[in-house]
Amino acid sequence: MIENFDKNYEVCNCIKVTISDIKASIINKGVKTLGDLQEKTRAGTECRHCLMNEGDFGKVKKKIYCKDVLGEFFNG
Repeated sequence: MIENFDKNYEVCNCIKVTISDIKASIINKGVKTLGDLQEKTRAGTECRHCLMNEGDFGKVKKKIYCKDVLGEFFNG
């Protein structure tokens, strides 16, 4: 699924964290969980709508979530 998105797609609009930023954090900073991602990038620490579909109560739903990027990176 993430291959359908531009690497500069902002997953977290509040902090301006992109798919590319998340991938770099996984590779270079040892991010493995949503908690790690929040700690290393601050993604999902403001409104939290970008973390996962289940927690997205925003007016405009995200097209991809932090959890999706992590899941696809580790699950193939």
